Amino acid sequence: MQEKIIHTADAKMKKILEIAENVATSRATILLHGESGTGKELLAHYIHARSNRSQKTFVALNCAAVPDGLLESELFGYERGAFTGADARKIGKFEHAHQSTFLLDEISELPLNLQAKILRVIQEGEIERLGSLKPIKVDVRIVAATNRNLAELVKLGQFREDLYYRLNVIPIEIPPLRQRVRDIELLSHTFVELSCVTNGLARKTLGETALSKLKSWRWPGNVRELQNVIERSVLLSRAQVIEDRDVAIEMPNSETDEVELSAGMTIGEVEKLLILKTLEYTNQNRTQAAQLLGISIRTLRNKLNEYKVRLQGGEYEQRTV
Repeated sequence: MQEKIIHTADAKMKKILEIAENVATSRATILLHGESGTGKELLAHYIHARSNRSQKTFVALNCAAVPDGLLESELFGYERGAFTGADARKIGKFEHAHQSTFLLDEISELPLNLQAKILRVIQEGEIERLGSLKPIKVDVRIVAATNRNLAELVKLGQFREDLYYRLNVIPIEIPPLRQRVRDIELLSHTFVELSCVTNGLARKTLGETALSKLKSWRWPGNVRELQNVIERSVLLSRAQVIEDRDVAIEMPNSETDEVELSAGMTIGEVEKLLILKTLEYTNQNRTQAAQLLGISIRTLRNKLNEYKVRLQGGEYEQRTV
């Protein structure tokens, strides 16, 4: 399989990679926590590539990206005739991940009834397809990832305590990019080179003014945002050396980007305006927008579905992230 490389000059990240390598060959579940865009899925790939399961296909599922009604069948599969429209047997993600690594991304968005079934997989090592009473043994190494505080969700009754402790055997906290200043410079140079190669451009470099601007930004979207900014900057700059004027960071302007509030607006109207403005700011990245708003991605999706019903003439077009 293709080698997964994580570039870092940060002492905390180097320690995280050391821990990841130490536990890669174990069967222990791993819980990755960090803001959106910090590289949780990349780290899960990194662990898989160094495990004794590396010859098997890595399997991942974003729990927040699948509608509740389809999530169970995605995870466990179903038998023919299990429900209307089930015309043939379907193998679920757990079976696909047999003898491999399964990343459950955005695990905090998993409904409580499915949390109990995930717990059974961890404890018993078996699943049941929908429409079947016959258990199927699976050997799956689970890596879970979240950008929310699961311990707090346990206190609120939104996440099972027993599942939390089962997942939290090896907890790994990935620091945000704004706390890894040395990585901002290292990754910026790396992404410039990668973007030039990918787009068939002559080699470009970052000037000191560009680096200064990059280091001063707080990077709410973390590494993912940095990579997008660098690629835009490489494509839009004409000179061989990229300077601060070429760095395409969308810095908010207090005059032009201020949310347009007016007297007489309802709380619901203000909420909708804030959500749509935040989505605009994150270039329709729902995960990043939900993080900035302090809500779950499922709550955000439900709000957007509600607005889609209310809006007329396509004022808002849903996008899949």
